[in-house]
Amino acid sequence: MTDSALRQIPFTDAQGTEKTLDDIGADVMLVVNVASRCGNTPQYTQLEELQRLYGDRGFSVVGFPCNQFMGQEPGSIDDILTFCSTTYGVTFPIVDKIKVNGRNGAELYRALKTTPDANGKAGRVEWNFEKFLVLPDGEVKRFRPEQQPDSPEIIEAIEAALVR
Repeated sequence: MTDSALRQIPFTDAQGTEKTLDDIGADVMLVVNVASRCGNTPQYTQLEELQRLYGDRGFSVVGFPCNQFMGQEPGSIDDILTFCSTTYGVTFPIVDKIKVNGRNGAELYRALKTTPDANGKAGRVEWNFEKFLVLPDGEVKRFRPEQQPDSPEIIEAIEAALVR
C-alpha cells in the first residue's frame, strides 16, 4: 500500500467525525494503540515528549485507544481523553476506540500490520503501545510494545524523516 493510500483510510476521531491520517496534517506520524490501565501506560510520558519536541516540525503522535488486550482500556472516549490530559498532559490526537486485531479490526490497522518489525515479523499487534512510524515517502516502520518511544531507533527514524 502506498503512503498516500494509507493516509486516506478513514477512522473516527474522538468527536465522532470521520477522519484520515491526512487530516492530522503531519508529514511524519507515530501511530500507537494505547490503553489507560496497562503496564506500558507510562509510555504516554515519552509519547508526549516526542510530540512537544517534534510537533512544530511536521510530526504527530496519534493515539488509537484499544480494549482488546485484557480489557485495559475499558472507559468511554470521554474517560480516556480526561485520563490522558489530566494524568499525562497529552496534547496529541487521541481518536475513538478501535480494534486492532481480528475480523473487526480497523482498516488502518489491517494495513499497518502488513509492515514487519525489525526482526522481519509482520501480522497481529502483540499488545498495547505497539508503534507504527508513518514516513512521508510511504515507508512504515514498526516498533513492538516493549520498545520505548524515546529509544534511539525511534528517535533516529523520526529525525531522519523530518530532515528529508
